[in-house]
Amino acid sequence: MPEIDQATHGRIRLRWRRIALATLALAWIASGTWHSVKPLPEGLALTGGQYPAPVIEYLADDTWVDEDGERRIDRTIFDRKLELIAQAERLIVADMFLFNEFAGAADDDDMRALSSELTEALVEQQTAVPGLEIVFITDPINTVYGSMESPHLQTMREAGIEVVVTDLDRLRDSNPAWSGLWRLCCRWLGNNTDGGWLPNPVGDEPITLRSWKRLANFKANHRKTLVVDHGETWKGLVTSANPHDASSAHSNQAVVLSGPAVFELLASERAIVAFSDNGALWDRPPEAVPPQMADADLSIQVLTESAIRDAVIELLDFADSGDEVELSMFYLSHRGIIEAMKDAAGRGASVSALLDPNEHAFGRRKNGVPNRPVAAELTRAGVDVRWCHTTGEQCHDKQLLVRFGDGQTELIAGTANYTRRNLDDLNPETALHLRGTDATPPLVQARQRFDERWNNRNGRSYSLDYDEYADESRLRYWQYRIMEATGLSTF
Repeated sequence: MPEIDQATHGRIRLRWRRIALATLALAWIASGTWHSVKPLPEGLALTGGQYPAPVIEYLADDTWVDEDGERRIDRTIFDRKLELIAQAERLIVADMFLFNEFAGAADDDDMRALSSELTEALVEQQTAVPGLEIVFITDPINTVYGSMESPHLQTMREAGIEVVVTDLDRLRDSNPAWSGLWRLCCRWLGNNTDGGWLPNPVGDEPITLRSWKRLANFKANHRKTLVVDHGETWKGLVTSANPHDASSAHSNQAVVLSGPAVFELLASERAIVAFSDNGALWDRPPEAVPPQMADADLSIQVLTESAIRDAVIELLDFADSGDEVELSMFYLSHRGIIEAMKDAAGRGASVSALLDPNEHAFGRRKNGVPNRPVAAELTRAGVDVRWCHTTGEQCHDKQLLVRFGDGQTELIAGTANYTRRNLDDLNPETALHLRGTDATPPLVQARQRFDERWNNRNGRSYSLDYDEYADESRLRYWQYRIMEATGLSTF
């Protein structure tokens, strides 16, 4: 058999290296593609029924600057949450995204240690009420993806509370360029809480390289919901507010609901538990007869994930001349919603957007992406934009209110920023869609709150003119567009 010369050996090795690299590239592309379009776990992307609503509560945490330049805060949401927990006797199901003291201690006079307060309230109720079942669902960010133990979650477990950390791997990938490779090379490595050697992006304790690799997937269970029994009935709460110490100065909104829609809210949380930890599933509670309606004109609907996006765009598409659109939002970058807002303004609707300037992130400065380039685009299209007057905190609201010329008024409020990651079936999210009239109390409250913040009523500075943070940079605009399209971003 003739010998193969050295040059031939080199060509063979080169050919095999090329085959290996091509195989890896194909596997990477296939992995990234499949996990960005794979079927959702059962129960996500819920469009609930539209139910007549018993009395609905609209709540808000508002932050403003007084005449002396000092930050002031009105809080109602967290205390209402504690009240609901304190009267529960059968079941509490809570799903909370940020639940920690990372990214800054609550040591300012106007801050609160929300994570400790909530832990204490749940443990106290679990201890005080025999037979009470508590299920607490959260996101792995609170252990920095397995690099450390959460003292709050550990305290709950020791008290007999069922803690469910959402299995994010079951969700679609929002950053397929990285996640496609990560699923091939690194997902199987696990993690440990013995500590790491790399800097912690949200705290002081070092974390592992494996946590950094998981973090780069840029995905989360972003919900903030609560369901409790309430006497013979049930109540639910959906909010933009996290029980997170460093978030305790943020502005936020919340809606408390009762009646049949609560059971769909509960079912949406059962879906998270089902694909994360089947052992924590609770029995479906009996549906009590709803209490007497306070306003038969008010209805409510539970929406999750892409159902929120679809409802928002449909609502904007109805807005026409003589109608008023009022948006309050922390992150606005979803192209479908931006185009729908511009189209509504083009049809003659009055479209107003109160946006966070994306200036502050827990003690760090941001460059205004995505809201500032989006605001420039909206302003050119005839949308009125004002900025929340933030002084270190965030304008964390996530709500859209539309008042039609005939008095019909609709509100969509919940946990979701209006971004691709939050609305295109990537992060778990929840919102409530309220339909009523311009005389329906919770909708009146929502409109009055927007008016007060937009116009800086009562000597309080809630908002600033568009020019304060105007940014017409094309470079920053295309930075936002690329980050939004590829998933290489945290918004």
